[in-house]
Amino acid sequence: MAQAPKNSPPSDTGGVRMASAPASSTSASRPERVPPQDLDAEMALLGSMMMSRDAIAEVVPIISRPDSGWFYLPAHQKLFELLVDMYDDPGKAIDLIVVSDELRRRDLFDFVGGQDYMIQLAESFAEWANAEYYAKIVRDKGMLRDLIRTVGQISEQAYSGIDDTREILDMAEQRIFEVTEKRVSGETEAVREAVIRLAHQLEMGEGGGMTGIPTGFPALDEYTSGFQRGDLVIIAARPSMGKTALGLTMAQHLAIVEHRPAVFFSMEMSSDQVAQRLVSGHAGVESQKLRRRMLSDEERFRLLNACHEFQEAPLYIDDTPGMTAMELRAKARRLKQKHDIQAVYVDYLQLMHMPGSESRQAEIAAISRSLKSLGRELKIPVIAMAQLNRMSEGRQDKRPMMSDLRESGAIEQDADVILLIHREEYYKPEDEEAKGKAELILAKQRNGPVGSIDLQFNKKLTRFSPLALVPEPYVPAGQDRVPF
Repeated sequence: MAQAPKNSPPSDTGGVRMASAPASSTSASRPERVPPQDLDAEMALLGSMMMSRDAIAEVVPIISRPDSGWFYLPAHQKLFELLVDMYDDPGKAIDLIVVSDELRRRDLFDFVGGQDYMIQLAESFAEWANAEYYAKIVRDKGMLRDLIRTVGQISEQAYSGIDDTREILDMAEQRIFEVTEKRVSGETEAVREAVIRLAHQLEMGEGGGMTGIPTGFPALDEYTSGFQRGDLVIIAARPSMGKTALGLTMAQHLAIVEHRPAVFFSMEMSSDQVAQRLVSGHAGVESQKLRRRMLSDEERFRLLNACHEFQEAPLYIDDTPGMTAMELRAKARRLKQKHDIQAVYVDYLQLMHMPGSESRQAEIAAISRSLKSLGRELKIPVIAMAQLNRMSEGRQDKRPMMSDLRESGAIEQDADVILLIHREEYYKPEDEEAKGKAELILAKQRNGPVGSIDLQFNKKLTRFSPLALVPEPYVPAGQDRVPF
């Protein structure tokens, strides 16, 4: 591998610095450590890219243009950006002469070291086919510097002691997660992963346009095209309307039918109670019979089969009561890294806490923003159950509205999708027509239509299910079909 030339480009490291240790008698004599870097690999990588378009094609999935800071020398960063720009123009040739001309045009030729350095770059690689290997070295060294910088910032904030300890810990975990996530998102993937995604799309193809996480309710999926990545979905209702039941039904569908990992944070019920609900509903056995162990042989057989299915299901339950938003975010990040969860379910939002809030309204607003931020950070939907206030009880029409969301209008503002549950049977138990029926009101959808969906609700199983006949999707005036 070639060594850096005598007339090498400026060696400014772009502001990378090490975290400073507390002053001591030995620190003054300790030499300053050089951040991780490999100039030979950087030169070989740029030389490969400069001599072959195919090399650039190998490199861009590993180091994208916004990640040019992974190159140690600013001159190398600028040259990399230029090569990627030229690659984006298919009609532009890429070789030593053309690249040198483009550098002159951008007034960067002397900045990168001039003609002698350009020639040395062109001679610094053995095979352009090694570009992927060089790129991974450059990326890994750059990520180590990112980690050093991040740890330094965390250290300074910890030394200052200005912020609450829990806030500092949450910030530290988030920033380190961002560094590690870059490596995951930048990796190339086996064709198997792409084929699995294609298979899921084909399986859902009859409904058309499924781009998000399926809910298990075809009529709802027609409206939303599934819950989308990064969305905050609120399922709201008065007590005993079935918020938990609906959330568990959706989580069960995702884990059992779709085989996608998910986590259910239950702050109202223990994990054993959640498991009993899931198993009894899936087996079609009344939960009261399961609790009292008054089971027939057939019911016991169905329950054991359901237990076996859930043993294989990638569904995780956390029943920590009174969880703070920071605790939930930390747990969700770990589950995302370890199990690649595809959705987070929270039961329910008003049972969470945010220490240090001035009022309950401010606390709920901060929790809502935190859940929204979590979804965007992990790129998965966050589905949170929420309590409605008593306003609907005083109206003649008991159907809930978004303004009934309890304690804070911030939930209404932050949510991408708001679903309201209404069961007329609750208010009119003598009405035979209302028995077993539920209405799911899609009151808000940031990127789609709103409407209403009829569902079936089995009180004995505490489980929602779609109607046998799926209604036609909502069609806005002047359109043939809902645009997904």
